[in-house]
Amino acid sequence: MPTVFMVQADSQEECAAELARMCAAFDLRPLLPPTRSAGTDRWRARAAPTAKVSTIEGQGHGT
Repeated sequence: MPTVFMVQADSQEECAAELARMCAAFDLRPLLPPTRSAGTDRWRARAAPTAKVSTIEGQGHGT
């Protein structure tokens, strides 16, 4: 699974603004628009890199 970044905020507006800032700063694309999280009454959104990140064999998590 590719890397996914998530934003959580108290309001839909704050979540959307932070998602836009994060996408611009880190060259990400939105995957999930601001959506109310069931049970927590918070808003969340997700984004992923715009391009596939190439990996070098042997250089993964924990190495």
